[in-house]
Amino acid sequence: MESRLFKTKYKFINERIKQNNDDNQKKIGIWMDHASAHLMEYADPIVTKIITSDSTHVEKQFTLQKGESFMQRKNQQQEAAYYDSIAVSLRDYDEVLLLGPTDAKTELQNILKADLSFSKIKIETVQTDKMTDNQEVAFVRDYFSKKRSTLLLMVV
Repeated sequence: MESRLFKTKYKFINERIKQNNDDNQKKIGIWMDHASAHLMEYADPIVTKIITSDSTHVEKQFTLQKGESFMQRKNQQQEAAYYDSIAVSLRDYDEVLLLGPTDAKTELQNILKADLSFSKIKIETVQTDKMTDNQEVAFVRDYFSKKRSTLLLMVV
């Protein structure tokens, strides 16, 4: 009986330590498509930083005149620069949530997984529709606060 009580207390203490560590983790949510990324650090208040792709409609029309292979190379270079600029912003975080309506989030996740400097960062993706700025912030806040409440329910 005593050993069972000890194991329960031990588990409770370990979960509390883990919870405190999770509270100190830096978390960020990113709503993104191929044109822009809205980076929202999970803090109070949540502030949004926007990174945009350099690819514009006028530029695409110009490159179409140059030829299809030129356009593909140009698009790949711009896409790589766009994903790199997002990745640089993520290096100091412990947990990253990628969300949005396109495959851009999955493409970025694959790039981050291939880079060993991101191996200790937890990266998750969620498929969402197009959202207003307020909906994006609410989604990120709810997502990370629900993860925290689930952990608290497990501890109690």
